Amino acid sequence: MTKWAGLALLPVLLAGVGTGAVQAQAKHAAGVTAAEPWKKIPIPPLHDFKPVQPTRIELANGLVIFLQPDHELPFIKGGILIRGGSRDEPADKIGLVSLYGQTWRTSGTPTESGEALDDALALKAASVETSGGLATTSLRWSSFSKDFDLVFGDAMDVLLHPAFKADKLALAKRQLDTGIARRNDDASGIAGREVSVLAYGKDSPYARETEYATVAAVKLSDLKDWHDRTVAPNNMIVSVSGDFDPAAMEAKLRQAFEGMKQGKKQLVSKGEYKDPKPGVYFVNKTDVDQSNVYIVGLGTERNNPDYYALSVMNEIFSGGFGSRVFQSVRTRLGLAYSVGGAYGASYDHPGLFTVGAATKSASTVAAVKAMEDEIGKLKTVPPTAAEMKSAKDQVLNSFVFNYDSPEKTLSEQVSLAFYGYPADFLEKYKSGIEQVTAADVTRVANKYIDEKKLAIVVVGNGAEFGGPLTGLGAVTDVDIAIPPPVAAGGPGGLPPPQ
Repeated sequence: MTKWAGLALLPVLLAGVGTGAVQAQAKHAAGVTAAEPWKKIPIPPLHDFKPVQPTRIELANGLVIFLQPDHELPFIKGGILIRGGSRDEPADKIGLVSLYGQTWRTSGTPTESGEALDDALALKAASVETSGGLATTSLRWSSFSKDFDLVFGDAMDVLLHPAFKADKLALAKRQLDTGIARRNDDASGIAGREVSVLAYGKDSPYARETEYATVAAVKLSDLKDWHDRTVAPNNMIVSVSGDFDPAAMEAKLRQAFEGMKQGKKQLVSKGEYKDPKPGVYFVNKTDVDQSNVYIVGLGTERNNPDYYALSVMNEIFSGGFGSRVFQSVRTRLGLAYSVGGAYGASYDHPGLFTVGAATKSASTVAAVKAMEDEIGKLKTVPPTAAEMKSAKDQVLNSFVFNYDSPEKTLSEQVSLAFYGYPADFLEKYKSGIEQVTAADVTRVANKYIDEKKLAIVVVGNGAEFGGPLTGLGAVTDVDIAIPPPVAAGGPGGLPPPQ
């Protein structure tokens, strides 16, 4: 529609409104600023954060139980978190925990196949699932309240009597091999992978990758051994939420778990963490017309006393549309399609400090320099009062919504217990954030961010860069070639296709 057509419609639009509305339209057209009454609405401060806490029970054999009743809907969800995950698997069998997590459930039990269990659960709109993670493996179930006893019985059967079938392991291996074959398709995925390698080291359990050879090395006996080693009450946390009577549920869980014997407790090695070697690490991907770039270093752990100040710093620097790095690199300079970052904090090992952007190939170097400039300003330009208020509001508002239901609170309490954090960690978060000052933000920025200990990852088409990467530092070409399948057979040790 042209502007003249729009003006022609104006009398028609005004014909259906009253005189007052016409006058308001006229005032607005004359440049009179309209009132903005929504800005006068008072915004009360956040009330004290007091999430409904689950009941914690510990059995004599070391099993920990969390119960979180919630009668809003007639459902019950449960989970068993088991200590030991992919970070604990042997280096020559990377992928074992992923294969275990899938094969465990698809194999079913000696008395009921995985397919038969699928059909029985589907008829009741219920589920029983298993999975493998970084620090844990888990078994989860859900059902209508009235079907709990039956579905929980199926879950316990899977927990205590896994079948681990060879054909299901072979299927899981083929799926892992497919992922290996395609892991270099996506430029952003490559960049994320290399960020972890630089920060933690290629042999770190937080950065290493599955390969055809490590997948092929996993045998059925490895899955059975892993299960026997990890499934023990003193290595498990059981959590149940939903529509149930707490006393009756506790009695059922005691009956199911009290007879289990303790096993060897799984210990986690703290490991050693070194800052990445500075420089530019370049992956030349010729089939793309934009670059994925990251500046990377080590972050911190959540039990760090400076965690609150770092959280506010992170929000000011890279927390969203109003953050410094977004406003500078994307809005003001127009150097990136997307830009952001995080000063990561994990429970029991350092998270990652990353600042990243997706930019057109020609602006690759300029985008990195702009991000580096903002990192420097974070240390030298104190946050304004407006930045502090906005950052705290953003952090606290988003934090509260992460725990706005009993089920979410239960999940976090399980995580805190698993990693040995105090139960009131959540309640202290609000006051911790509120007490952060502008001086604290500048202090932690200077204490924890050292430009000399940061590395740069660039994944893009080198022929189209607007300037040489050497302008950012010494360049190392990164080899992302995928080692071929084991010589004895095709992917996963299976016979090669005919």
